[in-house]
Amino acid sequence: MQNKKLKYLSHYHEQTQQSVLKLIEQNKLETYLLNKYKTPHSIKSDKQLYEYAQELKNEFMKKTSPLAKVHYDPKLNVIHNALGTHYYISRVQGGKLKAKNEIKIASIFKNMPEEFLRMIVVHELAHFKEKEHNKAFYSLCTNMEPEYHQYEFDLRVYLTHLDMGPKLW
Repeated sequence: MQNKKLKYLSHYHEQTQQSVLKLIEQNKLETYLLNKYKTPHSIKSDKQLYEYAQELKNEFMKKTSPLAKVHYDPKLNVIHNALGTHYYISRVQGGKLKAKNEIKIASIFKNMPEEFLRMIVVHELAHFKEKEHNKAFYSLCTNMEPEYHQYEFDLRVYLTHLDMGPKLW
């Protein structure tokens, strides 16, 4: 039976889940996170977020369509199973097909460490090249952020912590 405390970690190996449960039982989950991630980032406005995402896109995905919009969305949350979303909108303008790329990031990321923000932005950018969560998708994510899988895991640990108590950052 799946442990309700670990709903964000349910697809991880049993041994990994047991390690997190042990941290919870010992009241060390907060310490684990704060030792790795000291402070939240300073990217608070939608304009700053757009510039941040644009820099990553320009560095790793120059040939994809430009970003039309990137912003924090207060309506996105874990309950709806989305911390970020991407949109690829195609429209006919005149005789040409124009594409717009848009990204929405859950507002919860405004007050998280930069590593978590980077992970979710990388994730959403990768969807512009790879639609499915497959090997090519995760390869692209780790190309843009070599610590992608660790940051994703730690974000899931933080979400577990949020379910049990107050925010850290």
